[in-house]
Amino acid sequence: MADSPLARYVGASSCAASSCHGGAGEKRDQWVQWTAKDVHRRAHATLTMARSTQIAAAAGIADPVHNTRCTVCHAPFAEVPAPQRLAVLDRSEGVSCESCHAPAEPWIRSHTRHNSPNSTPPDLFTYLDKVADGMRDLKSLYVRANTCVACHENVEHDLLQAGHPELIFELDGQSVSEPKHWKEAATFSGAQAWLVGQAVALRETSWQIQRPGQSDERLVDRQAGLLWVVQKAAPVLGSAELGVLENQVEPSKTQALAEAIAQTAAKLTWTPAQTTDVLKRLAGSAPDFRTTGPRQSVQARRAERLVLALDRLLAASDRSLEAKLEPELKELFRLAQILPDFDPAKFATALEKFAAKL
Repeated sequence: MADSPLARYVGASSCAASSCHGGAGEKRDQWVQWTAKDVHRRAHATLTMARSTQIAAAAGIADPVHNTRCTVCHAPFAEVPAPQRLAVLDRSEGVSCESCHAPAEPWIRSHTRHNSPNSTPPDLFTYLDKVADGMRDLKSLYVRANTCVACHENVEHDLLQAGHPELIFELDGQSVSEPKHWKEAATFSGAQAWLVGQAVALRETSWQIQRPGQSDERLVDRQAGLLWVVQKAAPVLGSAELGVLENQVEPSKTQALAEAIAQTAAKLTWTPAQTTDVLKRLAGSAPDFRTTGPRQSVQARRAERLVLALDRLLAASDRSLEAKLEPELKELFRLAQILPDFDPAKFATALEKFAAKL
């Protein structure tokens, strides 16, 4: 169900009781984990730092703590209009429970119910019923990617020029680095999460390029790098229609195709064979770094996305394979991190060594 515009926020304190998510043990310590370990909890505090003040000043922003261009990602509660607040919301909570799970008023009571078909009388309240009540369906990789990507991929042009860090969205790797307060489904694949996330990121960068005043050479290069890695992986979806990305340069059409890839990839029942297929396709892409066609900065962005992909695909593969290829992967990361001085030929040679050992 789409988030209701009338659904009200209740604040993280409503989740913090020891009998709910502020206690100990499985499904009882999510609030504790978020408070103590999650960087999202400190998103608002980032705006109070000297570096944020410097970036804001360079972008013509007087006070980042109270400017909507900053708080929209760093302190989302600051943006909630009064009619959507059931309680006083604390902007210093940063990115809080409802930032991900949706405004809680409609579902906060029902989400504790369990599907108990053997009870008397039977209580057939399922996860989908919770979603129907308004809880965001974060088991869906497509929904999960869309929940995160807006604040984790695109930064407006003038903020980047002012010194804001460039962001790279990668759903699987960033989910792994998140303090775990959930269990993945038995069918979960990190490789599938990676592909869904990259397709959504491609859609977003293709959208941003079309916005007046947002496109520059750096963004064009980043979009080209994403386009390349997604087109390399897209054949695993088994759809000829989605494969036309290879020769697609029109941002609006790329945006639509990336959306189709994200939705298709999220609905698949992913198999280990598909992980192996994508891994081999990407590992065999050294010839693309020896061609003289793309400019060096585009090649650097391709490599940037490629090494992140190889990392997640190996993590989703056999553990012994991941350990076996660790030295070669580290070398690829080292070469890809030198963006201004990226050497495509050296990277191609290192990638060939990786592929041979694979």
